[in-house]
Amino acid sequence: MPSQKYDLAYLKAVVAQLERYLHSKELYFPTGEKPPPGEPPFPRITPGGLLLTVARLNAWQLKPGIASECSSSVDQMEDLIKNWRVAWEGKVVRDFSARLNLWRNFLEDHRKNPAANFDRYAYEVRSRVILHLLSKEGAQIPPEKLDIIPDLDRILKTVFVSGSFIWEQELSQGFPQDTYWYLYGSITEV
Repeated sequence: MPSQKYDLAYLKAVVAQLERYLHSKELYFPTGEKPPPGEPPFPRITPGGLLLTVARLNAWQLKPGIASECSSSVDQMEDLIKNWRVAWEGKVVRDFSARLNLWRNFLEDHRKNPAANFDRYAYEVRSRVILHLLSKEGAQIPPEKLDIIPDLDRILKTVFVSGSFIWEQELSQGFPQDTYWYLYGSITEV
C-alpha cells in the first residue's frame, strides 16, 4: 500500500487538477504529475480514489509539517467540491457504479475459482472501502445500486474469515472494525 509521502503527493496532484477534472467528461483523469522517487505511478483521478487517499491520510499519525500540508490540501479540495458540487456528485454516482461492478466481478471471480483469486483480496477490497466512502458523499446514487451492497456483503460473509487488519497496522484506527469489518480478515482459498 502507498506511503504517507505518496498519499500526500497524490492528494496535492489531484487538488491541482480537480477543477479541470470536474469540468471534464472523463471519470478517470490523469494527474499530470510524477510520484515521489521509488513509488509506483499515480492512479488516475476518481472521486473514490481521492476519498480513499484522504481517509488514509486521516488515519496516519502524520508529522506536524506533513499534517499541515495535508490539512491545507484537504481544505482546497473541499472548497473545490463545494464550488462544483453538482459536477462532483455526478462523478461520485459514476464512480460508485464502476466500483460496484469491480467489486461484484471480483466476488464472482472468487466464487468461480477461489484458489486463483483469494490472494487478490487485500487489493480488491479497496473497491468495497471506496463504495462505503462514496455512499457517504450525499450524491443521488440510485437506490437499486445501493441495495446491491448488502447482497454482496452477504456473499462475502460466506467466504470471509475474521482476522487481523489487512492493511498497514498504522491505518487501523482510521478504519474501525465495526464499519470496515471486511478489512479485518480475508477470504477462503477454497
